[in-house]
Amino acid sequence: MRNLWIMTWYTLREAMARKVFIFFLIISLLVLVITGLLFGLASNVTLGAGGGMSLENPITHIEMMIVAPLAGLCLLLAIFSSSSFVPVMLEKGNIDLLLSKPVSRDQLLWGKFLGGILVVFLNIAFLILGIWLIISFKFNYWDFHFLYIILTVTFTFTVLYSLIVLMGVITKGSTLGMMLAYFIFIILSPLFYVAKYQMGAFLENKMVKQVVEVFYYIIPKTSELMGKVTEYLVTGKGIDDYQPVLTSLAFLILTMGIAISIFRKKDF
Repeated sequence: MRNLWIMTWYTLREAMARKVFIFFLIISLLVLVITGLLFGLASNVTLGAGGGMSLENPITHIEMMIVAPLAGLCLLLAIFSSSSFVPVMLEKGNIDLLLSKPVSRDQLLWGKFLGGILVVFLNIAFLILGIWLIISFKFNYWDFHFLYIILTVTFTFTVLYSLIVLMGVITKGSTLGMMLAYFIFIILSPLFYVAKYQMGAFLENKMVKQVVEVFYYIIPKTSELMGKVTEYLVTGKGIDDYQPVLTSLAFLILTMGIAISIFRKKDF
């Protein structure tokens, strides 16, 4: 456990040294400054009993307008900023030095995995907390459900990061893993969600329906995690269907299991 924590902390230090953490932080600061200016310039609106409106509804509506682009931005930046952690570790010289230490290969890979998650979690938490404080101070309405975005974005990233780690182990590069993560997030996951739930009734060919079903359950449900699941948590409704969470978790476990199995046998 101590070795695992050391590798996790080493990954965080590496992110800071390679300016990955700072890059993410600068982007987050820019978003917070722009958001603060926009809310600062907005005219004051009387909400609550005096304004004849329920405070919860308009603020929740404002939050939901921010959730989708903000969460998407966080995830895109997270994928970009973390895709090189494993390939850098596998570079000649780095991996030789690490393997000479009293650390197992499993601990090395898990340390990089958990370290990447920690880097992203800290940056996402900083950005989301900043947005939440701006909204809360502006309207004097403290909706703690909004902070669930930190968990949903981090979990969605964790699922995609397992694929990035796997591709990093196989190719020793960052490009393929990053492109696959973007492809799933931007195209595949939304496509198969629409095919199953919105176009399923119009698909007459049983084989096509079965193919859609298979791919829908295999591919991580990033569109639902970032969409419906996040929306329900932010609005305080809770998760009504855990299937997207559980199947995405299964993908994560399987992908990391394969990555560890390959890494154990890889010759350096």
